[in-house]
This record gives sequence, C-alpha cells and structure tokens, in this order.
Amino acid sequence: MQPAPPARPASEGRGAASEAPGPASASASAPGPAPVPGPHDGPVPAPGHVLVVDDDPTVSEVVAGYLAGAGYEVARAADGPAALECFARRRPDLVVLDLMLPGMDGFEVCRRMRAHGRVPVIMLTARGDEDDRILGLETGADDYVTKPFSPRELVLRVDSVLRRAHAAPIPAGRSALLEGAGLVLDPAARSATREGGALALTLREFDLLAFLLRHPGRVFTREELMSEVWGWDFGDLSTVTVHVRRLRGKVEADPARPELIRTVWGVGYRLDLPPGDALAGPGDSLAGPGDASAGPGNSLAGPGEPA
Repeated sequence: MQPAPPARPASEGRGAASEAPGPASASASAPGPAPVPGPHDGPVPAPGHVLVVDDDPTVSEVVAGYLAGAGYEVARAADGPAALECFARRRPDLVVLDLMLPGMDGFEVCRRMRAHGRVPVIMLTARGDEDDRILGLETGADDYVTKPFSPRELVLRVDSVLRRAHAAPIPAGRSALLEGAGLVLDPAARSATREGGALALTLREFDLLAFLLRHPGRVFTREELMSEVWGWDFGDLSTVTVHVRRLRGKVEADPARPELIRTVWGVGYRLDLPPGDALAGPGDSLAGPGDASAGPGNSLAGPGEPA
C-alpha cells in the first residue's frame, strides 16, 4: 500500500522544484509523531536539507511532510532536469531519488549528481527489481527503499545515512588501519585500497567491509548485519544481500566463487582472511550464531540468501 495522502493537496506541477512546508506548518502533511530512533541509532543529526525527487505528487508530498516533521528542510522536484537544477542551486545534504522519472531516469540523475560531489543518495525502487537495486548501488546510491514503503522508515534511513556521512572524524594518531587479504581500509579518511589500487565503495559498502574486517572468521546473520552496520532493527533483508553481492564484485578475484566473503548455509556471511594475515585495528566482541560449526570453504547459500 502506498503512503496515505495528507490532507493538503500537492501544489507542484510536473517538472517543478519547490519547497516543502517547514516544521511549523507540516502537521497536515505529516500525520503522527516523528519516528523514535532505535537502540543503535545514537543522537539524531542536526536538521539538514533533503531533496525529494519523485513524479508521483502523493508520494512526494507525504515523504516531504514526514521529513519536514522530523526537522529537515525539504525541496521537491518532479523530473530529472528539475532535480539537477535544484541540486546545483541548493546543494542538499541528501537526495531521495525515484528511479522512474520523466525526462531523465534516476540512474542518470544520480551519475550526474555524483560527478559534482559526494552527496548521499537514497533510491526509491519497485519491489522485486533487484537488478535496479544493484544498478542503483553501482551508480553510487548509498541505500534504497522499495515501494510501497513506510514514510517513517524512510525518515529513519535518512537519519542513519546522514549520521554516518557526518560522523566526527577520528583524531589523528587514533585511526587504526584495517588490513587483510590485500585490502587496506582507513576509517578516518574513509578510503580503501585492494592490492594498492583504490576501491570505489559507497558509504554502506565501506561500513560493511570495515565491520567484517573487524570480525574475521565470525558468522553474522543478515539481521545482525542490518542492526550493526545499518543501525536498523527492521527492514528489507535483501538490502544486506544486494550489498554483499556488490561488495564481492569489488573485492573478490572471482565474485562467482568468493574466497573472502563467504555465505554460510542457513546462517549468514563470514569474512575469511588468508592464513597468516594479521588485522590492524580493534575488534568488537559480537559473535554471530554458528561460529563453532561453520567450517572453512562453506559457500552454500541459505534460504532467501543468494550466494
């Protein structure tokens, strides 16, 4: 079910970019209270500027209303060219971008935005279009939400992406490099290399790889990865599956036969380092289920978890 339309009708025409109502006037567009952060969310970031791009006026207005109710300044655009014009003029902190747009699809809009800066992008996709999700991540999206979706969940995802994007830098001298299997990650600089060559990782791909490198040899379920890496206790678990698949394509010698990020049948995923590889950087104590029984080399996919 699509989000219920608010009492106030949309006033923007197709192709227009306009401001959403501010927090003081968002009550009609944002029924219900702003979402409460989950236990892993930490402090909510200071309100920022979000650009919502969707040609469906109902979806656009409901999303804008919820974001405004959460304290964000919101602008809207209804097609690709208007989105690029608004992006160039306002330089938003985050973009919520629908894939199916008139004039220019969301993939091309994302590519052009990314050519001018590292703005976080959350893509809106139709349920079941996994190829679109993968292509969206490939073009630089940090996350995606499948339609129909909960506006409150989308606000939580915006909070989470911005929190990670605006995380305070680690003071000089306190950043331990994460190294293993030819990979080197610098959490302070958020840079990654493989065999000396730069890796182009999205925000979530970097966080996922860093988390796995901190816990080599341990199995994590998709639910645990969603909680620890994404900071959510709910959501579409295929989000994790797609990100693992994309990450394998960037760090594995043969993504079809992964040797680094393995799928453990019926459990989840495990990162295996070659014998003798030492890992720099402190690890956490969280262990996934099945650690004792998971043998090396097990790469069979569990139910609903494509390898």
